[in-house]
Order: sequence, then structure tokens, then C-alpha cells
Amino acid sequence: MMKLSLGPILWFWSKQTVFDFYGKAAEWPVDTIYLGEAVCSRRRELKPDDWFDLARDLKACGKEVVLSTQTLIESEADLRRLRRICDQHEFVVEANDQSAMQVAMRNGIPFVTGPSMNVYNVPTLKVLARQGLQGWNLPVELGRDTLEELISGLQAEGLDLPAEVFAWGFLPLAWSSRCFTARHYNLPKDNCEFRCLEHPDGMEVRSRENQELFRINGTSTLSGSRYDLMRELPDMKRMGVSTVRLSPEHQGMDEVVNRFDQVRRGETPVTDPLQLVEAPPCNGYWYGKPGMELV
Repeated sequence: MMKLSLGPILWFWSKQTVFDFYGKAAEWPVDTIYLGEAVCSRRRELKPDDWFDLARDLKACGKEVVLSTQTLIESEADLRRLRRICDQHEFVVEANDQSAMQVAMRNGIPFVTGPSMNVYNVPTLKVLARQGLQGWNLPVELGRDTLEELISGLQAEGLDLPAEVFAWGFLPLAWSSRCFTARHYNLPKDNCEFRCLEHPDGMEVRSRENQELFRINGTSTLSGSRYDLMRELPDMKRMGVSTVRLSPEHQGMDEVVNRFDQVRRGETPVTDPLQLVEAPPCNGYWYGKPGMELV
């Protein structure tokens, strides 16, 4: 049976909100939980020791825990936090940029690649497998046909590298050294007043026609529509996908997890997760079309 994973929290939540969220997640039917700050180095509600304590607690609850690294490394302070994650030997590391992958390889730490990594072909995966790669995430802009080619190519090479697919949530599309949330409030990045805390699921960006195009989230830009591949789970199972990833949101995640769990077990959910949220759905990338489209 395919596994369910909870990706790292991409938003800025208070420390207590994070603890409450994972307290509930410990009881959900998810197999793997990714922990850590993957977006902005100024989000310091939780210190490294807090993340490690959470990881140990969730592991004690029977969850597989992976420590996620920051996607955009900009300073020596960022590198120190990265080294702290890669200096431990308790948990697998999710490398979200090249520097994280290099540090993990140098330290002999098992790692997986996150969806922000440029993994587009089998030769790349072969090279990384020799360096300690334990699994890989399909980049969010790639679709079913490419995924099938990659899995088939790995099988032909005799490589057993589990594939994970981002299957629910706002798609992380881009990262910048500039903070868009601070800019919205006319604040400098280094004195942003932590305004992201006021937007637990990001800020909507709409077109003149009132179409929700993006969500801005500090230094990251996400899709304006929620990606939803719940109906595509049988297709993923046929291809040999190991894990489907659900990206945490501020509300309603228990229902989303339960619906995906029902579908992966071959059951028909009573309600569709898309009925639980207001943002429009999309699945275009999966079908090789513009990402914001719904096929």
C-alpha cells in the first residue's frame, strides 16, 4: 500500500500552533512526517532543539520522521543551521538545495531530495544513489508521463529508489532572497515584524479579473490553486509510486488526510477534500498542461 506523508509546514505558525498540529498528526494515518523550517531563516519560533524533540516524540508514536532543510541558503547562519541538521545520525535528511545535499553526502547521512530539487532524469538519480540517496520527490512541475519514464528507467537499471509525489496543497513554485510579505507591508526584510504570522496560509494574489494566481509566503511564491491528485492515486499505485505527499494547512488537514487514506485503501470517500476548501483546485502539471488548469 502506498504511504502518506506530511510535508514540512511551509507557512509561519506560532510555536504552540506547530506543537498542537503535530500533536494531532501523531494520531493521523500518515506514515512519514517531514519536520523543519524550509522557507525562511527568520522564522525562529522553533529552535533546532525543538524540532529534534518533536522528531523524537513522533518517532516514538510510530512515525517515520525526516528532517527538512531550508530551500534557499543565503548566509553563514543558514549554513550553521544546515550543518546542525546534517550532524545528527538519528533521522534521514530531506535536501531541498544543493548545499544540503553536499553536506549530507560529506557526513554520510542518508538523504532524500525534496520537490524543489532539479531531479529530471535517471542518470542524475543514479549518481545520487551512489552518494547515499534513499528516495526522491518528483519536482512539482513534472507530470505523469515523466514520472512513469523515471520509474521505468530506475527499474531497468535495477535501482530501488522510492518515488514520492506532491499530491495536495498549494504548489511551492519559486523562492527569492527578497521577502514579498515584508514588501507588501512596506517593511525591510530584516525588520519584517514577522507579518507572515498574520497569514497562516499565505496571502492571496489575484489578477485584474479576480482570478487567484499565486500565494505569497515570505520569500516563497506558491500556486493560487490547490493541487489535488486524490483521483490519480490508482494511477500512481499502478506506476509504483511509494509515497504521496500532503502539504500542511492551517485548517481541515485531518479531513484531507482521512480522505486520501480512504482512497489509497481502495475505498470511496464520503466527501471530496475539495468540498472542504475555498481555493480552486488544479492538476494541470500532472497531465502535462499549465499547472493552474483542472483536467
